Amino acid sequence: MRKILLCLMLILPVLLFSQQNQKASVKELDQLITTCDSLLSTTNYKQLIDVASKGITKTKNNYFLGRFNYFKAYGYEYNNNLYEKAIPFYEKSLAYSKKGKNLKQETVSLMRLNYLYYSTKQFNKRDSLIGYIKKVLDTTKSIYTQAILNGSLGEYYLDQSAYEKFIGYKLKAIDYRKQFPKGDTKNTVNIGISYSQIASAYIKMKQFKKGIEYTNYAKPYLKESPDVTAYLYNDYIKCYVALKSLDSIKKYYNSIYNLVNKNDSLHLNVSSANRYMAEYFIARKEINNASKYAEKAVFYALKSNDDEILMEANVCKGKLEFEQKKYPEAIKTLNLALKHAYEFDKESFIIINKKLSQCYNALGDWKKAYFYQTIYSQQNELMLMESAKQSIANAEGKYQNQYKQEKINTLSTENKLKNLQIENTKKRQIYLGLSFILLLIIASLLFKQSQNRRKTNEKLQLLNQELDQANKTKTRFFSILNHDLRSPVANLIQFLHLQHESPELLDEESKIRLQNKTLVGAENLLSSMEDILLWSKGQMENFEPHPKNVYIKSIFTDTENHFSSNEKIELLFEYADDIQLFTDENYLKTIIRNLTGNAIKALEKTQNPTITWKAWQENNQLHLSVSDNGSGGKQEQFKALYDEKEVVGIKTGLGLHLIRDLAKAINCTITVNSVIDQGTTFTLSF
Repeated sequence: MRKILLCLMLILPVLLFSQQNQKASVKELDQLITTCDSLLSTTNYKQLIDVASKGITKTKNNYFLGRFNYFKAYGYEYNNNLYEKAIPFYEKSLAYSKKGKNLKQETVSLMRLNYLYYSTKQFNKRDSLIGYIKKVLDTTKSIYTQAILNGSLGEYYLDQSAYEKFIGYKLKAIDYRKQFPKGDTKNTVNIGISYSQIASAYIKMKQFKKGIEYTNYAKPYLKESPDVTAYLYNDYIKCYVALKSLDSIKKYYNSIYNLVNKNDSLHLNVSSANRYMAEYFIARKEINNASKYAEKAVFYALKSNDDEILMEANVCKGKLEFEQKKYPEAIKTLNLALKHAYEFDKESFIIINKKLSQCYNALGDWKKAYFYQTIYSQQNELMLMESAKQSIANAEGKYQNQYKQEKINTLSTENKLKNLQIENTKKRQIYLGLSFILLLIIASLLFKQSQNRRKTNEKLQLLNQELDQANKTKTRFFSILNHDLRSPVANLIQFLHLQHESPELLDEESKIRLQNKTLVGAENLLSSMEDILLWSKGQMENFEPHPKNVYIKSIFTDTENHFSSNEKIELLFEYADDIQLFTDENYLKTIIRNLTGNAIKALEKTQNPTITWKAWQENNQLHLSVSDNGSGGKQEQFKALYDEKEVVGIKTGLGLHLIRDLAKAINCTITVNSVIDQGTTFTLSF
């Protein structure tokens, strides 16, 4: 008995001391928790990691271990996105929180792991986690847990492109968050983020006005959060890029740069903003502008250490290199983006395969082009089928009008019960159902017949349009041949008639001169015919301009040679040798020849006839003019140059109406100044 009492006396002080030490330890641990909360709110992540590590070494309590492991993981996650280091501590936090029955800590650990498993491409782990999250939601009545985990489930389905489920979960999350106590700044920001994510879903579905609508819902909740506001501005940019509103694009692009500071987390937002700017200019074929923004997108994506952002930046760069016809470079860039595109964004995966197919097609590697085209076709078809199953607008209405729908379902059930009691009504329903099916079959057949008829009519209309275009093209070329070749041929015939019918009027010197003139005229005529025929061959399929840099000197030299057989008229040219013009050479030659031919006709009864061609630049604009000293004319004589309904007879050849059409095709404006008894001047402005 004495031994027992002695043992009790020895043990009792130890028990009392341990109880006092435990209370002091809990107090110390609470103080460390408070310190961690303070460091987290001030974004001092390195020190947060140190304090949390200290807390882990000081306790074996599941509650505190769950909290400290969460703080340490959070510090790694937000300290330059060290996701791989963060995940093990979030997993420990989840395990300890389960043991300690700390539902709130378990909830936030589940939320962060869901995001990080996706970011680090641990998709199997993520799927298992989602299954557990659903079990938690089925068993808890906690408003906080319902708000957080419904939002987390929504993000999971967003990544799977299951937009209807995503919107349903997100709207639930918003509804629960609005039940939180007022004045919680973080909760306010999270409501804004949820609205922003719904906006992103509409953007992915290319419903850009709805995207702007939900971004506007998010904006009031995110006033005090620069990081999240940057994402919001990027959503605005995406919408306005699609709506082609450059002023709005620039507004939000500049707004993102105004938010940038030393915080690395904004690099991915800056990368995205530059990528959207590049996409806008690529769509407009403004390659130089696009190149500048695409390079910035890749630069900031690399600084962000975010694989998804880098993938998206490389997709953009690959598109740009394709437009620049740098096909090997584009293939290399697109293959970099392809590595994880399927897991990150199926739409990007589809675009990459399409562009790779186009690149190999351009390089003549048909086997690889077919391979990537096959992948593109299959995945694109799957996405279209998925889109057809989704009803985004219904998801919104389904949740917001749930109470009304339940009442409708109740009434419907009551009606069905009454109908079951009346046998005759059942028979009528069967007969009506059969009749409806029959009518549906007939309607389907009629609709199919109508569709076939419509397709046939469309094909016939297309063929008629092609035939009409071909006839117009043929008419134009016949008119060009008629007008461009008539004058030189007429001059040659005139020389030949003179030599044949009145040889006595010509001395030996004149004969030699006329023979040489005739030979030169015939050679120039042959050159002009060959020039026109080669042009016509290249224009057989589509009568359209093919612009390139052309020296005015070569155009005027060609014109001078073409009309070299006209001895009676002095043809002058005034220009600088270095003047160039970016236009279609054959269109311009045809216009100049015909204006010159018209001037020659106008000078038939003029003494000392002169035609002068000039070329000059003024206010960064090139002008050409042809002047004659003929009898001039009234403005009505040049009506065909402006009025598309005015038609000139075939005897006048190409005529002013075809000069008008050719000038319009190469963005050339023609003006006329004609003074009676003084002459006429045509001015071409480019």
